[in-house]
Amino acid sequence: MKVWFLLFALIGWCHGQVKLSSYNLEADLSVSGLSAGAYMANQYHLAQSKKMVGAAFFAGGPFYCAQGSMLTATNACMKLPTSINVNTLISKTKSYATSMLLDPVSNLAGQKVFIFSGSKDTVVVPGVVKKLEEYYKAFITSPGAIKTVYDIPAQHGMPTDSYGGSCGLTNLDYVNNCDYNGAYEALNHIYGNLQKPSSSASLTGQLILYDQKEYFNWAAPSTYGIDTAGYVYVPSSCQSGAKCKLHIVFHGCLQGREKVGDRFAKNAGYNQVADLNNFIILYPQAKSNMSNPNGCWDWWGYSGMYYANKNGYQMTGVERMMLRTLGKY
Repeated sequence: MKVWFLLFALIGWCHGQVKLSSYNLEADLSVSGLSAGAYMANQYHLAQSKKMVGAAFFAGGPFYCAQGSMLTATNACMKLPTSINVNTLISKTKSYATSMLLDPVSNLAGQKVFIFSGSKDTVVVPGVVKKLEEYYKAFITSPGAIKTVYDIPAQHGMPTDSYGGSCGLTNLDYVNNCDYNGAYEALNHIYGNLQKPSSSASLTGQLILYDQKEYFNWAAPSTYGIDTAGYVYVPSSCQSGAKCKLHIVFHGCLQGREKVGDRFAKNAGYNQVADLNNFIILYPQAKSNMSNPNGCWDWWGYSGMYYANKNGYQMTGVERMMLRTLGKY
């Protein structure tokens, strides 16, 4: 038994992966995502709303928009907002919550939500993202709790103030230099009173490659469209035992480790905010398979019929990662 344990440890070491650690974390968690990652972040926010204080979405639409259909996902939920019936999606949400497949929707009432859509986005058009705003207004009615940004002339991608391609054009990393720090604006709306990093801020912490395999019990992670490893950014203060917050970030299609390495995790802007404000940033990584050639998070059902609720394979795997950071798994 010891020989096998040593062998597995060496395999993980050779690939640069370490076991995800537990940290001294506060209870107020949050989540965000870009594009397919925004859809995934929305699903995860609703499934785990009891543990959340807010969420942020860049270029994504409302919960269960695809309704289990890739055709609907790539048409209505990206290009045709008039085809999206938000009331139907609200009813599905409440049905799932009643069946305990999502946390109670009453948890959302006191939360903060940030929604961004670039005015030049032709991949997920602004009208689709505005349907997400309409959706959340059914559950969050406090003035100012939902912040929307629709006036930045950005194409499809994560807006930053110092890295990426031209703001109004697409690029292979899907990170746009828009002179706008989307990561800071999102986290500051959720938590308030955060220090804003300068565009030239250097980092004190570590971006760590961690093993994702142990969080999937029935088959290899690739079966569920998941990579064998993910990234976590840990500021030096959090490594030293300071009380920190956890924020989970879901990348978009073609933005996972297999496509861009660590470029999204390094350059999306979250780590600089984390350094100044004691956040740990967890970047789970999806991966392509035959049902998911672009390495998207599952927001249309390629991993199974429960993809959008607590029983989804990806949802439970990320929940276990979250619980590990909290010292509960």
